[in-house]
Amino acid sequence: MTPLLGVENLRVGFKGHGGTVTALRDVSFQVAPGKTLALVGESGSGKSVSSLAIMGLLASNARILGGRIRFAARDGRLIDLLGVDARLRRSLRGAEMAMIFQEPMSSLNPLFTVGDQIGEMLLLHEGLDAAARRRRVIEMLELVEIPAAATRLDQYPHEMSGGMRQRVMIALALICRPRLLIADEPTTALDVTVQAQILDLMRRLQAEMGMSILFITHDLGVVAEIADSVAVMYAGAIVEAGDVGPLFDAPGHHYTRGLMASIPRPDRAPGDMLVPIPGVVPPLSALPPGCAFAPRCGRADAACEAPVALRAAGPGTQVACHHPLVAEVAHG
Repeated sequence: MTPLLGVENLRVGFKGHGGTVTALRDVSFQVAPGKTLALVGESGSGKSVSSLAIMGLLASNARILGGRIRFAARDGRLIDLLGVDARLRRSLRGAEMAMIFQEPMSSLNPLFTVGDQIGEMLLLHEGLDAAARRRRVIEMLELVEIPAAATRLDQYPHEMSGGMRQRVMIALALICRPRLLIADEPTTALDVTVQAQILDLMRRLQAEMGMSILFITHDLGVVAEIADSVAVMYAGAIVEAGDVGPLFDAPGHHYTRGLMASIPRPDRAPGDMLVPIPGVVPPLSALPPGCAFAPRCGRADAACEAPVALRAAGPGTQVACHHPLVAEVAHG
């Protein structure tokens, strides 16, 4: 099956006073039609940069240093997004691929009603008149379970709660029924109850529309609820990838194991402390040789100074590690 989205050896750098810093290092992943891939990792690992590169929304000082991003358009074309002009990229955004940003209050314009902001997408991509836009916006607000939609569309973002604004952002992203939805930390600022409601809503809308989702998060607990496959990122590279079940049952990379150990669990015994990952992500301008995670890894040795690439580690998983945990499980 042809993937809806294929990212191949993507390299992105940012130009600064000291030269160009590479933020993405040969990142490759695929999103299958109708499926959800989760990009997971700490802040600064390259998740959001990956999504902005796909959408063509990188900052002006960013440079694509190599790789390809291929997207299967609705009309059957397989488009290399890095090789097309800006006009075609703009026509795809919103209509065929859309993005939910991290903080809805800063992403929505406070000077316009939510109805005007959602309706603008229909004006740009479908040319609908005001009456038709209003009908479609009301239908979409009802679809994302906003009560009294006919009244709510005339409100401004500050008149809504955080959970309601996030539903507006989902409606804005999905109003033209895109084939790909990129959700960048869509539940980070929400309480647990609202977070669960948003995840349920996204699953339901995905099933109804048949869209694919690239879900960006640092929370592996959320991944287990929504994703079909996972790509774990660290310091601008993917260190582990695979189907959710096998990866969660037997994580191969020490970084993945650390992320899982730091998840709060309701069955944790009283006084049982969370296990943090020691140290911090190294600056991208001063990565260690070989495995970037080595300075924080208790298993690191001289072998970890050599380059390491993703390789098969178990059923449905790949890992970039000289001492993968799955090998210990297999031979232990």
